[in-house]
Amino acid sequence: MSALPRSVPRPVNGPFWPRRYTLVVLFFLSTVLCYIDRVNISVAIIAMARDRGYDPAAQGLVLSAFFWGYVLSQLLGGWMADRFGGKQVLAFGVATWSIATLLTPAASTSFTLLLLVRALLGVGEGVNFPAIHSLAARWTRTSERARALALNLSGIHLGTVLALLATPPVILTMGWPAVFYLSGALGALWLVPWSIKAADSPEESSGVSPQELALILADRPEVARIESIPWRRIFGEKAVWAIILAHVCNNWGLYILLLWLPTYLNRTLGVPMARVGGYALVPWLATFIASNLGGWVSDWLLARGLSVTALRKLMQTVAFTIGAIPLLILPSVSSPGIAIVLVTVSAMSCALAFSGFGVNQLDVAPRYAGVLMGISNTAATVPGIVGVALTGLIVKATGSFAMVFYLTAAIYLVGLFGYLRWGSGEQKI
Repeated sequence: MSALPRSVPRPVNGPFWPRRYTLVVLFFLSTVLCYIDRVNISVAIIAMARDRGYDPAAQGLVLSAFFWGYVLSQLLGGWMADRFGGKQVLAFGVATWSIATLLTPAASTSFTLLLLVRALLGVGEGVNFPAIHSLAARWTRTSERARALALNLSGIHLGTVLALLATPPVILTMGWPAVFYLSGALGALWLVPWSIKAADSPEESSGVSPQELALILADRPEVARIESIPWRRIFGEKAVWAIILAHVCNNWGLYILLLWLPTYLNRTLGVPMARVGGYALVPWLATFIASNLGGWVSDWLLARGLSVTALRKLMQTVAFTIGAIPLLILPSVSSPGIAIVLVTVSAMSCALAFSGFGVNQLDVAPRYAGVLMGISNTAATVPGIVGVALTGLIVKATGSFAMVFYLTAAIYLVGLFGYLRWGSGEQKI
C-alpha cells in the first residue's frame, strides 16, 4: 500500500470534519437503527402475546421469521452494492425495514401477515452490512479502516442496549404499538441526511474537497465497480474461508449470549426478572467500548509498521482466546456478579474480532467487499437459527448451561485455528 505523499495537505471539508467521517457516522447510525428494530420485539412480544393470544410456539415463530428474510437478501445486496453502488442499496434496506417496523402493529391482527412483515424486516436488514462494507471499501483509507468499521459494528451493541432500555418504558406509557411506530419513524429520519450527504464513492461526492479526495486515493486500493463476480476465485481462496469460519464462530457466541443470557441469569443464578435487564445490559455496554478501542489500537499498530496480516491475526487471536477462557469457568460460578464479569470479559474480547475478520473483507477483495460480506454474513446467520435452538435442547436435556458454554468455547478455538491457518491481510482478488 502506498504511503501518504508528503505534498498532500491535511484534508479540509469544513473546519475539522471531512465528508468521509460523515459517511462513517451515518453507517454507524444505520446499524444502531438496524438492531433497535431487530431487538425491540424481544421485549414487545410479551405484551403482544397477551393481547393477541400467542402461545410460546407462536412467539417462537414470530421471533424466528426475521431470519427467513435476513438469509435471502445479503448476498444479493452485496452484489448490487458492488455493481451499482451502495448508496441506494443501503437506502432501500433502511426504508424497507422501517416500513416493516411501522406495519407491525397492524399486521399483528393476522398471524400470517405478521410473519410476512417480520420476514420483510429481515430482507431490509439483510443488505445493511454488505452495503456498508462495499461503501467502506471505497470511502475509507486503509490507515483508518479498522476504527471506521469497528465503530459501525459496535452499533450492534449500542442498538441492542437502546432497545432493551427504551422498549419497556415506551410500552408502559404508550402501549406496545408505539414501540414500532417510534423506531420505524427513526429510520425515515435517517434517510434525510443520507440522501443529502451520501454518495457511492468519494469521486462521485460533491462534498469532498480536492485535498480529502487526494488523501483517500493515496491510501486506498483501486475499487472500481464490478462487472462480474469471479465466484471460482472467491470460493477457491483460503483467506475467504478463514473469514467465513471466523464470522460463523463469532456469531455463534454472540447470538447465544444475546438471546439466552437473561434466561441463564434467571434460571441458573436465580436473578429476579426485575433485575435481569440491568445485569444483561452490562456486557453490551462494555462491548461497545471495547470494539471501538480495538479499532483505534489496530490502526495505531498498522501505522507503526505491523503488517496487515499479522494485525488481523493478532486481533482475532486475542478475541477468540480470551473470549473462550471465561466460558470455561462459568459453569463453576454461582454468583451473578462474578458471572456477569466473566460474560463481559468474554464479550468484550470477542468484540476485538471486528478488527480481525470483521474488516478483513476489505483487505482480501476490496472491489468485492459487499459480496464477501454477503457471503460470510449469510453463513453467520446459521448460528441464529441452529445454535440458538440447539442451546434450548441442550439445556432441556442436561438441566444446565454448562455444555452450552463449553461448546461455545470450543467453537471459538476452532474458528481461531482456521483463521490462523488460512487468514491473510493481503489483497487476493
